[in-house]
Amino acid sequence: MSLEPIDPEHALELYLADRENSVTQATIYSHRSRLGHFIRWCNQKEIKNLNELSGRQLHEFRICRRVEGDLAPATEKTQMDTLRVFIKWLESIDGVEQDLHAKVLSPTLTGNDNIRSVMLDSERAKQILEYLRKYEYASRPHVALELMWHTMLRVGAIHALDCVDYDPSNQALEVIHRPETGTPLKNGETGERFVALSEDVCEVLDDWIKHQRPAVTDKHSREPLVTTPEGRAHTTTLRGDCYRYTRPCVPTRECPHGREVDECSAAGYDGASECPSSVSPHALRRGGITHALSEDWPMKAVEGRANVSEKVLSMHYDSRSEEVKMEQRREYLTDL
Repeated sequence: MSLEPIDPEHALELYLADRENSVTQATIYSHRSRLGHFIRWCNQKEIKNLNELSGRQLHEFRICRRVEGDLAPATEKTQMDTLRVFIKWLESIDGVEQDLHAKVLSPTLTGNDNIRSVMLDSERAKQILEYLRKYEYASRPHVALELMWHTMLRVGAIHALDCVDYDPSNQALEVIHRPETGTPLKNGETGERFVALSEDVCEVLDDWIKHQRPAVTDKHSREPLVTTPEGRAHTTTLRGDCYRYTRPCVPTRECPHGREVDECSAAGYDGASECPSSVSPHALRRGGITHALSEDWPMKAVEGRANVSEKVLSMHYDSRSEEVKMEQRREYLTDL
């Protein structure tokens, strides 16, 4: 077989373009993010032609990524599994030697390795939202984080909301799958649902729309609910809002890691994700779900609101301790 030279960056763009019609935009974003680590590693190692890639180099990347990224086993497996898919695709276009993908190793998960535990607890969420309500009321970051915590929506669903989806009279949001105009939901049509809102959240949305929201439309002439002056707020923008405002130093001006805030690289606008205590929208969603369950919401109610099966909810999102669960069950003893 004759291999055709291809550089890492070009290979990634061709791969993502090839997959664009068969997977969701959320998957494209995830693959770009995960494979971005590999592309940067190739550049550091001066690997300019993937034809030369070897099994030993793939193993070196895995070890480097595990150590430098301080990856949990589940995260390492996700990243290496994505790399294996990418390498197998490269084989199909004569970019690497055949069967090289079989040399991409990833950990075998056992026990609780596959259960994610990072979440924003309710006390921190309360502190962050109080700060936003006081100092950045009805701003885009305030709206984004209020919705992430209160509605348990995925960041892609918040990105997909239009102004028309908000019904202030009924205090509700309608979440709609619109793949033909660029805003698919993770679970497609099964992800469509109505989400009830509290009076406080409605007040924030009302003031956002009336006073703060940039009055823009997207390229499909839709009016997004959460916007920037350039148009619909991208999921990357919403993630950035989450990382920036979940840094402990934002509401408190204190660092739990002993750093000088004014000198910390993570205190800058673009460095927020480097803060050990900042969290992603997924961690905010998990915290909101755990808080609801801790407040005795029925599992079925949380399942419907968050659009996740009870099995997945129990395994990946319910972060209550076993002791908390026991105490919540105690109230039923009088019925025995």
